[in-house]
Amino acid sequence: MSEPDRDEDARSELRAQFDEARAHFDEARAHFEATNARIEQRAGRNLFLAIGSGLIFAAAFLASLFIVKQVFAVLVVLLVAVALVELAAAFRVAGRRVPRAGVVVGGLIITSGAFFLGAEGMLLGLFAGSLLLTLWRLIEGLLPAWEVPPKTLIRDVFSGLFTLVYVAFLASFAILLLDAPRGEWWVFALVLVVVSVDVGAYAAGVTLGRHKMTPRISPNKTWEGFAGAAVAAVLAGVVISLTGLQQPWWVGVVLGAVVLLTATGGDLTESLIKRNLGVKDMSSWVPGHGGFLDRLDSLLPSAVGVYGVALTLGVLG
Repeated sequence: MSEPDRDEDARSELRAQFDEARAHFDEARAHFEATNARIEQRAGRNLFLAIGSGLIFAAAFLASLFIVKQVFAVLVVLLVAVALVELAAAFRVAGRRVPRAGVVVGGLIITSGAFFLGAEGMLLGLFAGSLLLTLWRLIEGLLPAWEVPPKTLIRDVFSGLFTLVYVAFLASFAILLLDAPRGEWWVFALVLVVVSVDVGAYAAGVTLGRHKMTPRISPNKTWEGFAGAAVAAVLAGVVISLTGLQQPWWVGVVLGAVVLLTATGGDLTESLIKRNLGVKDMSSWVPGHGGFLDRLDSLLPSAVGVYGVALTLGVLG
């Protein structure tokens, strides 16, 4: 065989190997995409994007919480501001005008009151922020461009007040927890158990889910997922109570049970809000998760629940 023929055979063999490798790659990619599509259909979100963005936020959370607690408080304020804008925008989709700038200023008043003055400051901030937002919307209603019937104006005002309470006021309980002895561990316990509820429900729901829990509100939730969430929440609660919180094991059981109810209730509440407002996600700012409020929905009421557990135990200064 001549030299050119041998070179041509070698090139042909290389092309054949390349085509075979590409075929295997295309087959593996198709299998991966099909698997991801099935998981996303059952769980309602992109698993891999959710894990990636979740790890980034987890790193920022841990760094701010255990290195400089003041940075964590600033992070909470920033998240609250973004979540307030998201919810105000969602209300506008439903035809309710909630002033975005006004609701952010009101939220800053509430969270700042909690940070500098504690529980009393938070309550005073809620009163001041609510008054400010109410006057803001009423003054807007006097302008010809935004003039609406009185009934619509009242509805807008109450939608704005709900936004302040649901986001800023509930989030401020995490700031109050931070000021407690070993406060960073109580906040860590809050997030850990909430994440455990989410992961437990996700894993059990995707693999074992058969019986729908609330098909009209959240069709992806199942009773099997709820059971998985309960197991994960109690286990995480016991571990963090014995290690980080330095509390008896039964405190972890109570903590897990409380957060199981508050996190599940918070998730269902936000699903009901989105259904009533006619939106799928609060925004698309967080890859795989939707909006920031879509990730805070379980944390917000759970902050109140964990604060109540800590208050009952007498660990709050």
